[in-house]
Amino acid sequence: MLLPLYDRNPHHRFPVVTVLLILLNVFFFWRSVDGGVQNYVGTIFEHGFIPARLTNIDSGQPVLVQQQLPEGGAFRASLSTDSNAVYATLVSMMFLHGGLLHLVSNVWMLWVFGDNVEDRLGRLVYPFFYLLGGVVAGLTQWAASPDSTTPVIGASGAIAAVLGAYVVTFPRAKVKTLIFVGLPLIFDLPSYLVLGAWFVLQTIGGIQGIGAPVEMGVNVAYWTHIGGFVAGVILMPLLTIGVAPPGAEDWRTESRKAFEF
Repeated sequence: MLLPLYDRNPHHRFPVVTVLLILLNVFFFWRSVDGGVQNYVGTIFEHGFIPARLTNIDSGQPVLVQQQLPEGGAFRASLSTDSNAVYATLVSMMFLHGGLLHLVSNVWMLWVFGDNVEDRLGRLVYPFFYLLGGVVAGLTQWAASPDSTTPVIGASGAIAAVLGAYVVTFPRAKVKTLIFVGLPLIFDLPSYLVLGAWFVLQTIGGIQGIGAPVEMGVNVAYWTHIGGFVAGVILMPLLTIGVAPPGAEDWRTESRKAFEF
């Protein structure tokens, strides 16, 4: 297991959009769990991305779903396959999470790597890139399991796009990384090793999971991660064609200079 702690890669501008995305993820997670388990599960099924809904889009036939509840009983629902409702879930799924650990791990990766990607793309293009990467990630999961009625949720697909963008733009940037190999060890590693290893693990998980039954809260949506990462690798060079990189100084240094007399 490896956990990126922080990178040694200064950014020129304060990451306003990255911070806003983190706050939005925290807010929508809090809203989803605030009404109890029944409400939470209902929110996940209604606003999470369910591949079978896309497969049967505009068929006029609802998708029937069922989920056992922790306290007993089951949640059952008949979900619309109306195109507007289904397409909307490709975005809303990015702001829902399966638990506190799921949320924290996602926003942590976004905080570590998102600032530099935002800095390189700019505050207007970056949110477009983030959402597009998340949509591609969801569609990749659909292609891998088109008949699944398990909701795909989490920002990890969009964040995987950020990771792909980061590694293709800053392959040699040093990342302070915690690695568990019997004992916890900390290394300074280039991003291509850290994120490359992460991508390999996702690919192995995705291949191993082909044909396996998908269960809510049990399976990792590996193909979401794979699709998002590849999208980031492809989109980042395209979106930065002709765009000059920001200045070399860290935004904190420039802020201090502004108050020097």
